[in-house]
Amino acid sequence: MTIIAAHWLFDGEEVRQNLAVAFSETIEEVAPLEVLETRYPQAEILRLAPEEVLMPGLVNPHLHLEFGANTTQLRYGDFMTWLQSVITKRDELIEACKAACYKRQIDAMLRSGITAFGAISSYGHDLRACRAAPQRVVFFSEIIGSQPAAVDALYADFTQRMEAALEAASSRFIPGVAIHSPYSVHPVLLKKVLGTFPTALLSAHFMESPAEAAWLREGSGDFKPFFENFLNQSAPLQSPEAFLEALDRPTLLTHAVQADDGLLDTIAEAGHTIVHCPRSNRLLGCGRLALEKLRERRIPWLLGTDGLSSNTSLNLWEEMRSAMMLHRQAPLEAFAADALRSVTSRAADALNLPIGRLKKGKLADIVTLTLPNAPDSAESLPLQLLLHTKTVQRLYIEGKRHV
Repeated sequence: MTIIAAHWLFDGEEVRQNLAVAFSETIEEVAPLEVLETRYPQAEILRLAPEEVLMPGLVNPHLHLEFGANTTQLRYGDFMTWLQSVITKRDELIEACKAACYKRQIDAMLRSGITAFGAISSYGHDLRACRAAPQRVVFFSEIIGSQPAAVDALYADFTQRMEAALEAASSRFIPGVAIHSPYSVHPVLLKKVLGTFPTALLSAHFMESPAEAAWLREGSGDFKPFFENFLNQSAPLQSPEAFLEALDRPTLLTHAVQADDGLLDTIAEAGHTIVHCPRSNRLLGCGRLALEKLRERRIPWLLGTDGLSSNTSLNLWEEMRSAMMLHRQAPLEAFAADALRSVTSRAADALNLPIGRLKKGKLADIVTLTLPNAPDSAESLPLQLLLHTKTVQRLYIEGKRHV
């Protein structure tokens, strides 16, 4: 048993003061230190300094590890420029990301306080690294393919990768299904996959770029020559409305920058969650996600980093800072607090993980971090955390210290 006493706590929902957390693998109790000292006299006690903060570990709900070897190989500015560079460099980047490449990304996430993440796996090459990671991993095997003649072959390849993930399943490695996007997955293939894995957690890229919106809405725009030249396809497979209708359970929809009011209404009614990746959206020229419209509809939103193919790090503190600067219309301190919820309690709920809160019965995925000086108020603490944090001082997963 360990007790950590702190002047400042963010419990996953709000800032609290002068409390302590008693934990082993799970959180046993949150109470004043003097209460816990009496109840757990044999516990090891750690008293944090006034400038230190105790909070749940962070959850990164959407990233791609398989392209983690990228540094300067890909081009940015708009989605199609980036996509063409990915196609050109894909084999080179996949070949370059071996065990050390995966470990480097996983270790960097640990140092920044990420105790759980959702990995979108296109090829299954990252399965072993994710299975061995100290963090809790939701491993989303990805389905992609728009050619009707290839549906059976693509389905067979996907189910083989999915079965490998299911064989590796444990309390810390949870297989899920990733649908690449409405423009790249044939409706028949989508139906087969959803029917075969009816309980798997779902993730999907959705309405990311202007090119995607123009193609799905009108069969026009920058995607048109791409589909005609590469796939001999002259019209989109389905509308975004039809894609949402096909989803038979709440889904993590990543990006949604180009989702209009009607689509947002449908997303709200269906209980989907949106994963916001502001740095990736900026690099690929996708635009700004209108978070104010999500709040109006009470659509839960999370912050994710996407992968190193469209970002410079997997650090959620950097992602939160970027989001704070992007959404300049939002009240600063309130936005900072909501950003923290988006990578703790809300993210854990969306991934169905028993973490994300300093609360009795939750698994003890906990971090401590240090500010330059003690904050002067509970209201200012979340903002000060976003401004000053890059890495954490201590990190526990199920009560075991890893940093």
